Amino acid sequence: MSRLDSFIRRLEAQRACLDHAASLIAGLDGAVLELGLGNGRTYDHLRELFPSRDIYVCERQVAAHPDCVPPPERLILGDMRETLPAARARLEGGVVLAHLDAGTGDAAANRVLAAALIPLVVPLLCAGAILVSDPPFDRADLELLPSPEGIAPGRYHLYRRV
Repeated sequence: MSRLDSFIRRLEAQRACLDHAASLIAGLDGAVLELGLGNGRTYDHLRELFPSRDIYVCERQVAAHPDCVPPPERLILGDMRETLPAARARLEGGVVLAHLDAGTGDAAANRVLAAALIPLVVPLLCAGAILVSDPPFDRADLELLPSPEGIAPGRYHLYRRV
């Protein structure tokens, strides 16, 4: 499979998982947390999915399209390994959906970063919250959910906070 085809499938899986997550949290209150703004496409999709929810974004440095940058009060800038502990007082137990797609094109470095971030993210999630993630996790406090129909297992991941 070409890298273009793989990229397209990853984005299709990401969108399907986020759309499915929206239905899973429909009856729950809480904020949305985007971990990694990138160019802002996913944040823009989250705004469409959740027009009435607060959406917080963590990013090292903003490089997104100007129309896809969150307001300053919901933008947490800096290294997430440092900013997430500081955000804990504000967000702990109040996040109903988190999307973790932080990193670069280096898959090994992304796995290391995700492993460092997940213990900082889980305490922010309320009971029943959904984590949508590119990298997989094996944690007792996260229940792996089935992929949406048409998405190959392992392509993108959905977890429920137990």
